[in-house]
Amino acid sequence: MSRPIFILFAFLAVVSCGKEDIIGKRTEKKGTFEQAQEFFDETRVPKLSISISPAEWNRLLHLYDEDNDTHAYVQCKGVRIEDENRSIVCHNVGLRLRGNTSRRRPEGWNGQNHSATNPLWRRVHFGLNTRTFSDTGSFEGIRRINLKYAKEDPTYIREHYSYDLLAKYGVWTAPMTSWCRLYFNIGEDVPVNYGVYLMIESIDKRYIKRRSELFGGDGGWLWKCGWGANLSNTDNWRFHQDDNSSKSYPYDLKDDDPAAFAPARDQLKDFITRIIRLKGDDFKEWISRVMDVDLLLKMYAANIALGHWDDYWNNMNNYYLYFNSRDPQNYKVFMLPYDYDNTLGTSHNVGAQNDSGRQDPYHWGINECPLISKILEISEFRDKYTSYLRDFSSVDNPWTGQAESASRIRGWQSLIGPYIANDTGEDMVIADKPASWGNHSEYRLLENSSNNWFKVKAESIRGWIK
Repeated sequence: MSRPIFILFAFLAVVSCGKEDIIGKRTEKKGTFEQAQEFFDETRVPKLSISISPAEWNRLLHLYDEDNDTHAYVQCKGVRIEDENRSIVCHNVGLRLRGNTSRRRPEGWNGQNHSATNPLWRRVHFGLNTRTFSDTGSFEGIRRINLKYAKEDPTYIREHYSYDLLAKYGVWTAPMTSWCRLYFNIGEDVPVNYGVYLMIESIDKRYIKRRSELFGGDGGWLWKCGWGANLSNTDNWRFHQDDNSSKSYPYDLKDDDPAAFAPARDQLKDFITRIIRLKGDDFKEWISRVMDVDLLLKMYAANIALGHWDDYWNNMNNYYLYFNSRDPQNYKVFMLPYDYDNTLGTSHNVGAQNDSGRQDPYHWGINECPLISKILEISEFRDKYTSYLRDFSSVDNPWTGQAESASRIRGWQSLIGPYIANDTGEDMVIADKPASWGNHSEYRLLENSSNNWFKVKAESIRGWIK
């Protein structure tokens, strides 16, 4: 065969497999941090279309009826992510419901099947997993994506702003996020528009691998820490190995190997025990060896600036722990940020707080969560924490400054605003206010007033660190 004919056949082969297949094969070999950054591009709002049979959609509905906390997956025929610059398709993708207090049935009432003629749609959080029913699928190296709607966030931007702020401030553990327009194709029905959703990088083994050099290894153990994870109790019932069940535990090991649970639990128990028992120089020497204390303090200063009260310190909730080694005592453990939708003035009476805008940053949370308070008892660490808080103490700081923040927020809202209308009829207006259930409804992000969140927070921090 002559070379020109060979090139022609090669070109035809490329065309026949489609752009998405080439992208999938190229990136699946790498799945790097940089490629994930390209995927989670905040300047785009791609259309994300989920094709699913009526039978599988009905199964999702009835799984919720049986257990409204279900973690079970149903099988989608395919998921396509496309905009003017790319088209990515993945087949046989797992779909599940996500969320805690946000859990709802995505269509209809209890016991009902999908209605093609008179549907009642509801916005809910979803999760996509390309490896539930396939051994090879991914979206440009991304195997799992969490899809969150702006639940009781009229601004639509709180969670994205928070993770973006963490990343800008050097907290490299922050998950990546960007928006999409979510559609469901249920059988042959007209596609259902669920509106604008935030795509969030899942904290899983691939998340760890993408940052393996920064973590100092990707062969350790990952724990999801939910309500009650105060790092001050070692009762056996608190520790669990993720089995995709709906029951929640304070510490849930994200590892499929049954043999991993006992040594991983023992390692975490030993970590907790030392937090409780060690004091003075012994605690300082140990915590400096097993944690990146500087990164932790930097994350917490940013948490204060964001008003993130639903966290480890105040509500013993919403974080991950990653141990970068399976050695029982020789490791580095990292606290990973998670679930930042209740921020930027969505305040609540919980833990030690009644106003996340003005709470003392040195007493942000409760005594039952001793890790941060014990670290801040050490003058060297307290001084470092104070220096990070000072970064957020002026109204024109480069991270949470009022004018800079307003510019970013308006830009994002202009980007997603044309797409928020949806077939559920929910969340169809962008407004500058906190969640309706919050205890400080006066906070604003864009108004240049005494209730501007960024003004209040900068003044509060400045007052506490004098």
